[in-house]
Amino acid sequence: MNTSWQDPGAVSSMLDDWETWAIVGLSGNPDRTAYRIAELLQRRGKRIVPIHPTAPTVLGEQGYATLADVPFLIDVVDVFRQSEAAGEFADQAVEVGAKGVWFQLGVIDEAAFQRTTAKGVAMVMDTCPAIEWSARDSA
Repeated sequence: MNTSWQDPGAVSSMLDDWETWAIVGLSGNPDRTAYRIAELLQRRGKRIVPIHPTAPTVLGEQGYATLADVPFLIDVVDVFRQSEAAGEFADQAVEVGAKGVWFQLGVIDEAAFQRTTAKGVAMVMDTCPAIEWSARDSA
């Protein structure tokens, strides 16, 4: 594993300092991991922004079909897509001025990581906010 994908500074900035999280792939299905992580983010004080082609309202927050449709600044783009489809969302995150990109557990795209970090945007891959918070809470 490339540990720079989980740089402690990037993880800390996203979890501690950045408030608005766009969740790519978030629908209203409470059985999906994206929904459970969105709930956790809200409990931890984060504002969630559902990004889904049908733009549903989820957990009380208005959804948007694309990142470009969001009319306010996004701090973190959290991507719940398979690795082969995730890179385009990292590129879109850079385009909309997000501070960070988070690829969930099992989602890895080395080329997207290189492109994103080369543009000065923090990026974390192959982990989950729940895992990172749990590790902190048990330390």
